[in-house]
This record gives sequence, C-alpha cells and structure tokens, in this order.
Amino acid sequence: MKIASVELFVIQMPLKSPFLTHLSAVNNRESIIVKVTNKDGVTGFGEGVAFSSPWYTEETVSTSLHMLTEFLIPILQKNPIAHPEDLHSLFSSIRRNHMAKASIETAVWDLYAKIHSQSLSKLLGGTRSEIASGVVVATDSASKALHQIEQYLDEGYQRIKVKISPNQDYSFLSEIRHYYPEIPIMADANSAYTINDIARLKALDDFNLLMIEQPLSHDDILEHSLLQKEIKTPICLDESIVSFDDARKAIEFGSCKVINIKVGRVGGLHEAKRIHDYCLDKDIPVWCGGMIEFGISRAHNIALASLPGFTIPGDISASNRFWDEDIITPEVKVENGFIPVSREPGIGVEINEKRLQQVLLTKQSFSF
Repeated sequence: MKIASVELFVIQMPLKSPFLTHLSAVNNRESIIVKVTNKDGVTGFGEGVAFSSPWYTEETVSTSLHMLTEFLIPILQKNPIAHPEDLHSLFSSIRRNHMAKASIETAVWDLYAKIHSQSLSKLLGGTRSEIASGVVVATDSASKALHQIEQYLDEGYQRIKVKISPNQDYSFLSEIRHYYPEIPIMADANSAYTINDIARLKALDDFNLLMIEQPLSHDDILEHSLLQKEIKTPICLDESIVSFDDARKAIEFGSCKVINIKVGRVGGLHEAKRIHDYCLDKDIPVWCGGMIEFGISRAHNIALASLPGFTIPGDISASNRFWDEDIITPEVKVENGFIPVSREPGIGVEINEKRLQQVLLTKQSFSF
C-alpha cells in the first residue's frame, strides 16, 4: 500500500449535554484522529475511541497515544502491508490495546477502499443501502429520560437504550413503560450487578425489554451463562467480548443471546467482521455499539452495520446528537429513523479542516 505518513490529531469537544452512567459522567470528549497517507497522496482516516480515563476499559487517550507512537506506528514503518487484514497478525505481538490498534487499522481500511475506488461497506460485504438508527438515554432521572425519549421518537429513532443500575432500575423502567408501553427498549447495565442480583434482574422481565446489556462483570462470560438460564430477557454482551474467541465462547456457553460489536473494543474491522460472520452462522443477532464518537468512527460504524447480521438498530445516531458541529462533512444525519450507507469510495466523508483546527489539542507526524 506504500504508506508515506501517519498523522495523529488529538482533539477535544464538549458534549451538548452530559452523558451519565453509574461509572462516569462524560462532559467533554477527547479523541485521536488518525490520518494515513500513501505515496500517491490518497488519505484514509480512523478514530481512537478510548476515553480520557479508564472507566469503560483500561485504555485511555494517553495510553493509546503511547502505543501508537512507541509501538504500532514503528511496526508499520518497518513492515510494508498489502491489505488491511495484514495488520491483525502484524500487531499480534502487542497484547490487548485494542482501541489503539483499531484507530490505525480503520484508517488503513479507509485508505485501501479509496485506492480501489470502493465504498468501505461494499469492501466489507455490506448489503444494506441504509441502516436503522437507535439512540441512548443516559440521564439521572425518569423525568429527564421521558423528555429525551419523546424528543428521540420525534426524530425517528427506532430503538431506545436506557442506562440502568441498582439505584435506578425497576421503578425507572416502570415509569418509562407506563408512558411508552410498546416502543422497543433495551437496558444497559454497564456491569452494575452481581450474580447475587438474580432476583432483581429477573424482575426486569416484567418490561418486555429487547435485551439487557452487560449486567454482570465487564470481563465475565461464565456467570452470565448462569444468569441467562434464570431470566427471560435476552442478555447482550458488550465489554466481555474483546475478541473472536470471546464471542465464540460466550455463544458456546449460552452466556448471551445477542452481541454488541464495537470496532474499537475488538481491535478493528477485521476482528469485528469475524465476530459478525460467526454470529450470523450461529443465528445470534448483533448490533453496532457506540462510544460517543466523532464522525470518523460513526462513518466506519455505518459501513460495518450494513452487513447482513446487524439486524438490531445500533447506537449510531446523528452527529448533532452530541455535537454542535462535527469534524466531518457531510455530517451524519438520521432521516425517518434511518441513516444512508455511503456508496462513495472509503467511508464516504471528508474531514472538516476548519472544525478540526478549532478543536485540536496536539498533532504528531510520522514519515515512512
């Protein structure tokens, strides 16, 4: 692919409103934008989706920068590649650090698709011309949640995800169901419960939820299999699935009936597609999770979610869900509950250079 340079842009932007879970409150989003340029001047973009602090995974923006500058980019400088999939084995000597790996791997996928004048969706095997869009309600009161749900339904979102915890579950969901008895709702626990909470979680069967996401420990597969036997609500695993092998084991053990695939969490599009293909073969529905991303990562997610196994609306919302102005053009828009899948080469969006400079914190460049 004759890579000529890699550039890293660390950016930060305030959210339009706080994103609240029992683990953390996100008010400002810091991220890494990766730009890969080949010797013909063609560019590809990726995005590092680790947070500033290690509340979701052990990775942070700072650790991702360290891995990129000290290990991953030097490996790429020394080892020419012919295809984005080459990076999976090339980076295998580096344990974990999936979000750092994905940030540069996705940029290379975008570059490769552009070189071959194909959309990323088509290159991955996407079959959809549009994807259904879901949205997350992450707030600290039922009244605020109801207000947000009303707004999101008016905007056409087709699935609502509500953040819950032991301090905010049964009564919270009960009030929402009182006003919205029929809409598709799922609950996301972000590992707030233990196996001792079986009775409490079983009570949530009353609400006919699409699923409950990651109720138990972030790295657990075994106890989720015990819980799934006791509750009717399908369990969806998120944080527990950081590799293809994790997905395989979870399905074999009966730990879940749904899997959330996040490109950053599993180390890139190659591993994400492997998980998708396996789940499709095993008749396990998947959906694409969100990380409060900027537009580059959203564009990659849209391409991934166009694959046939993504039958549940994902956390891929419009750019204006979080940002007054995104860093891409055109921005991601939801129309009647759907987002169009780009057929332009690569991810189908360009960087808004003016906006990028406005939110830029630091920049580093690496020549090949």
